[in-house]
Amino acid sequence: MIRLEPFGATALLITLAEQPDDTLPLRIARLSERLRTELGPALTDCVAGWTTLLLHYDLLRVDLPQLQRQVQAALAQWPGEAATGEVERLHEIAVWYAGEDLAEVALHCGLTPTQVIDLHAGRDYRVGAIGFAPGFAYLGELDERLVLPRRATPRTRVPAGSLAIAERQTAVYPQASPGGWHLLGRTAQRLFDPCATPPCPLAVGDRVRFVPIEEAAFRAAGGDA
Repeated sequence: MIRLEPFGATALLITLAEQPDDTLPLRIARLSERLRTELGPALTDCVAGWTTLLLHYDLLRVDLPQLQRQVQAALAQWPGEAATGEVERLHEIAVWYAGEDLAEVALHCGLTPTQVIDLHAGRDYRVGAIGFAPGFAYLGELDERLVLPRRATPRTRVPAGSLAIAERQTAVYPQASPGGWHLLGRTAQRLFDPCATPPCPLAVGDRVRFVPIEEAAFRAAGGDA
């Protein structure tokens, strides 16, 4: 059941489903675009999650009851706004699968490192949310054979470009930062650039495909160990 709940003094949380599905992130992205267009400067930010959309609004331009009415009007059309038939953006990210945790992940999953790589690179992933750090895109869902809890002890520094998994999700760390996910590899592709437009090439609803490459190709693309 869809729920609208005040979230602090100037935000409204829309819960659109209890569980995510493959098309929901793209449909949430379309709803976000619609609300941005209809509300204009009254809407200061939209933050999409796997099953939610958080609206930050300007209290000098719109009050909560007025915002709720406009959101409900948009939601009345939203169930029929299917994502099928739309052109989806697919990003291919080249990865050198030589992460620090690859062998350990394989051991815990009862697989060989090659099988881990094949399973991870063998499907496309949907961007369900962007957060934690600028450009950090949460991608799902992993093959169930790769599902692991986060590391018991997070690292104080994970190198930029590190490809990692945790629970049912995978992601690339766009900057060096602390992190508790299992590291499978590295990419030389830059996934956040504050000087670019947009700064993050990945958006909620996009698809991502990981392409295994050798170390030489990784280094030729500008990667470092």
